[in-house]
Amino acid sequence: MQDILQPNRDLKHEDFERALIVINPVAGDGRSIGVLPDLIRRLTERGYLCTAITTTGAGSATQFVKLLGRGSSVVICSGGDGTANEVISGLMHIPEEQRPCFAYIPAGSTNDFAATLGIPKRTKEALSIIESGISVPIDVGMFNDRYYAYVCAFGAFTGVSHTTSQTAKNLFGQLAYFAKGIESLRSIAPIRTRFIINGEEIEEEVGFCSISNSTCIGGVIKIKPDLVELNDGMFEILIIKYPPDAMGFTKIFNAIASGEMRSEYIRIYHASEVDITILEEIPVDWTLDGEIEKGVRHAHIKNIHSGIRVIVDGSGEKGIAIKPGAAAEN
Repeated sequence: MQDILQPNRDLKHEDFERALIVINPVAGDGRSIGVLPDLIRRLTERGYLCTAITTTGAGSATQFVKLLGRGSSVVICSGGDGTANEVISGLMHIPEEQRPCFAYIPAGSTNDFAATLGIPKRTKEALSIIESGISVPIDVGMFNDRYYAYVCAFGAFTGVSHTTSQTAKNLFGQLAYFAKGIESLRSIAPIRTRFIINGEEIEEEVGFCSISNSTCIGGVIKIKPDLVELNDGMFEILIIKYPPDAMGFTKIFNAIASGEMRSEYIRIYHASEVDITILEEIPVDWTLDGEIEKGVRHAHIKNIHSGIRVIVDGSGEKGIAIKPGAAAEN
C-alpha cells in the first residue's frame, strides 16, 4: 500500500485502512507508551489511519475494542498479557466476518502469551513483525461466559503475578515468578476437584490445574511445544496432584524446573472442552490470563476454534506452535 502516500496525490478518507492501537501505559516498567510514535509512523507509511487510546482501568480495553474495533483492519495491543486478554475479549464481541486481526507488542514482565506466539520482547523486533508478518488463526478460550486468550487456572502459581512485587518482576523476570510459585505450592491446601474430560469423570486432590493454549503458564510452567498447537481446537489440561510428602513436592519442582513435566503427580490431557467442579465448601479463585476471577465453584470451559487471527513472524524462525496447514495471510 505504500504507493498511496506518493507526493502530490489527492488522498481521500476511504483510501486508508484503519488501525486501532490500545496501550496500557503502566504495563511492565511503563515502556509500552514509548512505542506509540514509531508505531504510528510505520503504520501511516503503509496507508493506515490510526486511532490510539490508553486504557483507563480494568475492563476498559475490552469496552474500547467493542466500541471502536469494528471497521478496523487490525487492533494492536501494547501491554502485558492482561491487556491482551481484554483486547481479545473485545474482539470476540465483534461479528466474525468483521473481526479485525490482532497484533501484540509485549510490554509486561514475563509475557507468556507473546512467547507462545513467537513475538520477541524487544520492541523494535515486535514492530517489525507487525510490518512484515503474516496473520494466522488461533483458538480462543471461553470460561463460563468470559473469554480468555491462553490460560485459565486455579491453585498454586495463580496468584504469583499479583503477589510478586513489581520490583522483583522488573529485576528478575521469570526467576521471581518461579520462586514465588514454589512458595505458593507449599503453602496451599489440596483442592478436591471433579473433572469431566473427554467423557471421563476424574476426581483428584489438586495442587494446581490449568486449561491452556500456551507453552508458557504463569511465568513458571513450560509445556513442550510439541504438545501444543495453537489452532487445533484443543486445550492442554494440566493437573498437578497434591503430593503426600516432601519427596512428592521435590519431584514436582524438579519436573517443572527441567521443563519435562514428567512425574506421577502430573497429568496432561487434550480436549476441546472440560467441566470442572470444586468439591470444597469454599469456592476457589481462578486466574484468566493472569487476571483474577474470584470465588468460582463450577466452570465449563470450551475451545473456540480459530477464534481470532493474530499477526506473527512469517519467516518460520520463531517456532510458533501452529499447524503447518493453517491458513496464513500477508
